[in-house]
Amino acid sequence: MASPRLETFCCPNRDAATEFVVTFQPVLFGALGLGSASLSLVFAVLQILPKRKGYRRLGQYPLPRPASSSRILFIISICDILGCTGIIVRSSVWLGLPNIIDRVSVANSTDAWPEVFCVGSAMWIQLFFSASFWWTFCYAVDVFLVVKTSAGISTIILYHMITWGLAVLLCVEGVAMLYYPSISDCEQGLQHAIPHYLTTYAPMLLVLVANPVFFNRTISAVTSLLKGRQGIYTENERRLANEIKIRFFKIMLVFCICWIPNIINEGLLFYLEMQTDIDDNAFRNIRNAALITWFIMGILNPMQALLNTLAFHGWTGFDVDFRLQPRRELAWDSISTSVPNAAANNPLVGTTLLYQSHVQEGKKNTNNGQHHSDAISVLSEGSESSTVEIHISSDLRDYEAVDADEESLENSVRH
Repeated sequence: MASPRLETFCCPNRDAATEFVVTFQPVLFGALGLGSASLSLVFAVLQILPKRKGYRRLGQYPLPRPASSSRILFIISICDILGCTGIIVRSSVWLGLPNIIDRVSVANSTDAWPEVFCVGSAMWIQLFFSASFWWTFCYAVDVFLVVKTSAGISTIILYHMITWGLAVLLCVEGVAMLYYPSISDCEQGLQHAIPHYLTTYAPMLLVLVANPVFFNRTISAVTSLLKGRQGIYTENERRLANEIKIRFFKIMLVFCICWIPNIINEGLLFYLEMQTDIDDNAFRNIRNAALITWFIMGILNPMQALLNTLAFHGWTGFDVDFRLQPRRELAWDSISTSVPNAAANNPLVGTTLLYQSHVQEGKKNTNNGQHHSDAISVLSEGSESSTVEIHISSDLRDYEAVDADEESLENSVRH
């Protein structure tokens, strides 16, 4: 799990609330975390591997200019997988070397290995889950910019600078403040630990507050574009809008399920930390609630890797394609030539409309009046266990409802 309490636990003179939750049934907690993280990692990797049919992931059919939003979803999955890897390593060591917890608690110990491992594993987990939060926020911004202002893929470089820069900066700053003046003699006091907790929960709260706003504005913008395409809002347009709403809802639902327990648990522990005696019988219910949410966090936090891939792509199946995909150069001279050329090589590529690229090329080859009818595409995933990239084009005025991506691909190839 990812909690600043685990970094606080690395201090021998930790607070009583942290001592209470971390030392309660550590073997059971480590086993639950190890099982959850292992399950999530295995199936998340399976989800993003290329499949023989029915699903296309970024990288299976290499393209010169893939959509930035597709890249962001892939990076989020990678961050979640790396975070799960840290949980697996830490839980395995805790289970294999149960006395390491006691050795961390020894002040002024000459054995630095327990503290180094404690801090290193905690920072690894916080860094990659924090990066996942920042990438999730950037994804909401990106889909809004693409639909609203047709932002280009060059923004992916800016996203990298923002996400990794802020993740590393906040992680290092929070840890430096927490372990001042030294890890063996951390300064005590709630005020001293607050900066560390803020750096951990700031990106999480940002996603919870800002992403629904961006998603709602994106849906409104897409609805306006759908209505403006032919001046009417048919059942087909309504279906496309609903696909997008459902996808955004699933992303936020997964995030809330995995991380709301952390916020609740932190509130309870802060309340206990402000008490003079947390063992007082009057706080029994608070202690029980803190322990319950603590174990829930240990299970749900690492499950984000798997649940995110399900929210992004749906269930992609077990039919993994281990064949190496040859690189091919595709012509991206214009909208009218890019899709046919890609379709000649592979029908899946022919129907993969990378919206940033098409929007940018559409600006070069069409006027503003044609832009919304010929070069508007909105990414929607999770339909029939595969990625669906919805393209709104004048060539698809007679769009027929389909139940699976393969039917949609065949129709696109025939057109």
